[in-house]
Amino acid sequence: MTTPPRWRRFDEWDARALRHDQFAAENPEAGFSTFHSPWDPEPSAKLEGGRIVEIDGKPEAAFDILDSFIATHYLDPEIVEEAMAMDSTEVARLLVDINVPRERLERLARGMTPAKLASVVSAMSALEITFAYSKMRQRRTPGNQAHVTNAKDDPLQLAADAATAVALGFDEIETTMRVASNSWANAMACAVGAAVGRGGVLFQCSIEEAEELQIGMAGFTSYAETVSVYGTEAAFVDGDDTPWSKAFLTAAYGSRGIKVRCTSGASAELLMGFHERKSVLYLEARCLCLQSAMGVQGTQNGGIDGAPLTSSMASGMRELMAENLIAVWLGLECASGNDTRVSESEIRVGAKITPYLLAGSDLVCSGFGSIKKYDNSFNPSLFNGEEIEDYLTLQRDFEVDGGLTPVNDTQIAHLRLRAIEAITAVFEELDLAEVKPEWIASVAAASGSLETETFSPGAVTRISDSIRKQRLTCVDVVRALARRGFREEAENLMLMLRQRISGDYLQTSAILRDGKVISALNDPNNYSGPGTGYAMSPERWDEVRNVRDLQTLEKVMEREAKVDPTARPWLAPRGVAAKGVDRHEVVVGLSPAFGVELNRTTAGHDLIDVVLALTEGIRDGGGAPRLVRIRHTADTSFLGLTAARLSGSGYGIGIQAKGTAVIHQADRLPHLNVELFSNSPVTTLEHYRSMGRNAALYAHGENPEPVLVPVDGRSLAARYHVRVSMLYAIETGLVEADALPVEVVMELGQEGTPS
Repeated sequence: MTTPPRWRRFDEWDARALRHDQFAAENPEAGFSTFHSPWDPEPSAKLEGGRIVEIDGKPEAAFDILDSFIATHYLDPEIVEEAMAMDSTEVARLLVDINVPRERLERLARGMTPAKLASVVSAMSALEITFAYSKMRQRRTPGNQAHVTNAKDDPLQLAADAATAVALGFDEIETTMRVASNSWANAMACAVGAAVGRGGVLFQCSIEEAEELQIGMAGFTSYAETVSVYGTEAAFVDGDDTPWSKAFLTAAYGSRGIKVRCTSGASAELLMGFHERKSVLYLEARCLCLQSAMGVQGTQNGGIDGAPLTSSMASGMRELMAENLIAVWLGLECASGNDTRVSESEIRVGAKITPYLLAGSDLVCSGFGSIKKYDNSFNPSLFNGEEIEDYLTLQRDFEVDGGLTPVNDTQIAHLRLRAIEAITAVFEELDLAEVKPEWIASVAAASGSLETETFSPGAVTRISDSIRKQRLTCVDVVRALARRGFREEAENLMLMLRQRISGDYLQTSAILRDGKVISALNDPNNYSGPGTGYAMSPERWDEVRNVRDLQTLEKVMEREAKVDPTARPWLAPRGVAAKGVDRHEVVVGLSPAFGVELNRTTAGHDLIDVVLALTEGIRDGGGAPRLVRIRHTADTSFLGLTAARLSGSGYGIGIQAKGTAVIHQADRLPHLNVELFSNSPVTTLEHYRSMGRNAALYAHGENPEPVLVPVDGRSLAARYHVRVSMLYAIETGLVEADALPVEVVMELGQEGTPS
């Protein structure tokens, strides 16, 4: 063979989801660099007469619009010289030092230029960034945000899915449209759905900024985060904006009682073609300094639309963490990215979310897809409706609060129907549309829009146009709900309108829980080492850990107990078992609970059928089977060894009630068995028959081909070990240390059933 064959493992790797991901080579000139580029400036700042005249090597005369805004509105001349003189590595150590208060570090940040901030976080490992983030985030109590959209812009499904998201515990929900003109209908539907079951969930309708502000002024929305900020002047100009226009827009939102965050993220400038050969971290540091300077209360940060591109670069995931750290370091509420699917690999997806879960975040996701991937009009999120229970389990695994709560079938069924009926009542009361009864049932049960019978896209557009033209407001919706008997939902919407007037949720990192604002002011993050910071209450931990399908001994016994508890025992004792004399005898050693407390294997086989398969196999191999109950042990190896020592041939089979079995020989060490059948959940009756046959052949002095039970790479431990441990506890509970083995015989009635 002149050419070595290709290792087939590469073919298998090629078939995995990871191969759909693309990875970018380092190329700073083309903008592909995460933490460092040769074109990144060195940190510097100069003061003259109390005015900033140099930023990161650039004199005032050469300032672009970002430099000018940062110099005028972000950098504090009283702190600049002190902060810029500090060694970047030393500042990084302060960030992870539990003895250094957050307030001191926030003060120092006001004196650091973008290049200085980037140099500090560049010195930190992923672990250190995670730890610093847990210390620097603004609000003590974590939260989460959901996307609620669908491919049809169907208002019935939007209302039902918004109610579902609220039940799951999301503090904010965000919608957008497949058809831009459907924005008013989407906003009304989500606002109504979000008021079902719980009041106080903040809501955003993501659309063109002027239209979004109008929807907000009508009272349907309570926050906005689509005010985009960029790290280069050319990107700003291309977007027809400046830092000053963005600052004005955020002030406009705030003056109307609408909570507002800016949006920025690594690789935005690279996607737009205006990266200036700078690293994505340096450009993002500029964005975050701008946002702090604008006085906005928070940021949607962490790659956002550019996250897959950043993640394609070496150290890209770490960079996304680093920019989030800068955001909270600057005192901004942080909706920490995680709203874009960065990979087709579930392993990479799970790895990306883990640091944010461990550290906590004001909002862990700036858009968790609470709907299915194909219904996510923002494009698939990092986590989507298909993976909600995976996320809930991660919370349970690490005992962390990711902002979500397990739900049950009955609860969700009632809430979805209530939400659909509520929006139907509003449409009818305001003469917007008629809803067919069959649509209600269709949407209530549907997992996604492919399963629904409902409005056509054109009909939704007509509803939306009617809302806009009639100048309907959230007050009109409140009245409509109250007139139709949806009093609780009307009160929940009024709660949000009252909050708009008070303006309390304009505080940094504000969310509403139980109708009360919690924010960085009244719930500040006070983490300073073990025993401090946020910890789940016992009541909250009970919610988080009670995921679906928890295994209990009662549930296990329902499956493994006798089929007919009134039936006579089918294994009848015949006295103490003696040593056999038949050279072809094979003793089958049964565990203490076998056929007594337990009557099925973990594969679901009735133990009667298992015994029949073993004894038939022994006879097929020319052996003589004998059944013995062994009571002094439940260990499979010792069951088999005891059986072998009682057998006239010196060969025996040991089997537990859950189905684990061995072939053993009398003169071997306890755990040096002849054949082991450990994967009982995938062991078939034919395998047991073959096991009996092989045991008989060994007794005849032959060396048969061992029986192999294929597992196909399944994680049997994850699937079965909870149940197995409970079953084995039943076995060991029946062990009598000094009890002698008892010979038993099968007493079967008609058709092989117990008599």
